[in-house]
Amino acid sequence: MKNKLIVALDTDDGEEIDWITEMLWNEVSWVKIGFQAYTTVGNGIFAWMRERKFKTFLDLKFHDIPNTVARDVGTMTRHGANMINMHASGGVDMMQAARISADEAAKEAGITRPKLLGVTILTSIDEQGFQSDFGSEREITDQVIYLAEQAKEAGLDGVVASPLEIEPIRKACGDKFLIVTPGIRPKWAEIGDQRRRTTPAEAINRGADFLVVGRPIIEDDNPSEAAERILEEMKGA
Repeated sequence: MKNKLIVALDTDDGEEIDWITEMLWNEVSWVKIGFQAYTTVGNGIFAWMRERKFKTFLDLKFHDIPNTVARDVGTMTRHGANMINMHASGGVDMMQAARISADEAAKEAGITRPKLLGVTILTSIDEQGFQSDFGSEREITDQVIYLAEQAKEAGLDGVVASPLEIEPIRKACGDKFLIVTPGIRPKWAEIGDQRRRTTPAEAINRGADFLVVGRPIIEDDNPSEAAERILEEMKGA
């Protein structure tokens, strides 16, 4: 299960990143690098994580015109990100351009192309908030499925979606389509701003490929112990 757990390094404190990764290198294989960590450490974060045997999920949620996103994804591919996401709402053309750029950059560098994911609807948004903020004629699950189908059409490897939408995404996009799920909260952790959420065991039972967990691990006094507790929950699924 250690290959399915991604720890979100959501902090702008370089010393804290150093301490957390030193504590976790034996428990997990993946870390997520968001804006906080990336703006603190910069592109050096990739070599730093490789030295500690971590794979990196670059969570910058690219969303711009196709040319800009293609350029950025190609650059991050060359730097060695193992997984990169972008907002699926950017459209098929944007996602296709990113995938082509990643293919070309990986080939030129002689490396494996990173997994490319489309972000669907953030897990902090519930049905009521979705309807009031977006004015969509679709319900939130239908919108997530629509965006997942767009990502698949564009040639992406999968999506970031809440664990509540795993089964309908699987039905629409197949078993080989990656589903990375934030919105994971063990029973002993605070819920925070996660509204569409499940426990680690529930997400695994629903068929998640990867679970992203941040605060319950990195804010714990013993991140290693917290990660072990979550892994045990995953193993018990």
